[in-house]
Amino acid sequence: MADQMQWANALSTRPSLEAAVTEVVQKAVSALPAPADLGLVFISSAFMSEYSRLLPLLAEKLSVPVLIGCSAGGVIGEKEGQTQEIEAEPAISLTLAHLPGVEVKPFHVLADELPDLDSSPNAWIDLLGVSPSEKPQFIVLSSPTGAGINDLLQGLDFAYPGSVTVGGLASSGFMNGRVALFCGDRLHREGTVGVALAGNIVLDTIVAQGCRPIGEPLRVTKAERNIILELDEKVPLNLLRDLISSLSEEERKLAQHSLFVGLAMDEFKLNLQQGDFLIRNILGVDPTAGAIAIGDRIRPGQRLQFHLRDAHASAEDLEFLLEKYQNQYPDDEQVSACGALMFTCLGRGQGLYNQANFDSQLFNQYVEDIPVGGFFCGGEIGPVGGRTFLHGYTSVFAICRQAHS
Repeated sequence: MADQMQWANALSTRPSLEAAVTEVVQKAVSALPAPADLGLVFISSAFMSEYSRLLPLLAEKLSVPVLIGCSAGGVIGEKEGQTQEIEAEPAISLTLAHLPGVEVKPFHVLADELPDLDSSPNAWIDLLGVSPSEKPQFIVLSSPTGAGINDLLQGLDFAYPGSVTVGGLASSGFMNGRVALFCGDRLHREGTVGVALAGNIVLDTIVAQGCRPIGEPLRVTKAERNIILELDEKVPLNLLRDLISSLSEEERKLAQHSLFVGLAMDEFKLNLQQGDFLIRNILGVDPTAGAIAIGDRIRPGQRLQFHLRDAHASAEDLEFLLEKYQNQYPDDEQVSACGALMFTCLGRGQGLYNQANFDSQLFNQYVEDIPVGGFFCGGEIGPVGGRTFLHGYTSVFAICRQAHS
């Protein structure tokens, strides 16, 4: 077994930090029969005053060459044989991975250290010390206040084509609550911590943005920056009003507060379906010009479709993507996943579904018997249509397996 990739996770809900650390280390280490090459730790913001004590306590009990983590408004992990999502209560989740044939390289970068977006890929390679030929997979955890995260994601996509990047923004669950990022034996308040994984490893991703399309796809015929001036050569606001008036009463109510726009990520795909869109907020409308402003840049020629979001749409969207993932592999080629990471929005969980553990239980129905660790984010990071984005109201799953068994 020692040459096989193995993952383990443990979750503790003990209110004492010492007791919680002792429990997760003991359980995770005993569940992993081989030495750990990577640790990921997520600590609930209920321990906010004790963040600085976490790494020294872990170091006393755990020997792992690379450890990254962050604080969170809620944490996810394995307890009593099932994945649990613990929101707004004391909890720690510790994932340990034995990764033979994988080079594990941690990093911490600040926004002002990022190369200019016009720089060559070499500037990014120098910053992280990882070559694109190694096809690294990235896990990144970032401060919610830094402006650099979108630049970092664009830079990684640019310098490492074909690599996968997943992660989330550290969260606190409190208004203006402090966050913490952990890397090795250091606690950071700013920037991004992460790990590049190169070699015998693949991260399969599921990015569930929780929306369903309404109406038909439309083509942007005139736009400036993030403002849509024409759709199919018509006034955008008029088209939107017509669409809303054609909805059921229930959907019309939903459209008042949960209406979004989905940007088609594939220029050439004819039949667009869930998972083909990048979901973005509608920021406002200009009633005189009939223009619509959205939370991303847009250019003429792009296709978009309006979307609605609610608990039902969220559940359907995740199930649709899990089925699609499962059907990717014929039964005789079922991949042997070893572990998974879950980065979900603070706006999902019990607040959305009125029940606990909804997304993780649905995931476990399709991807069985692997440990899941993760946290509730202030923004989720994952790929859509081959490019990496920062999302909201999303659940991003990264399913880890060996590239060659």
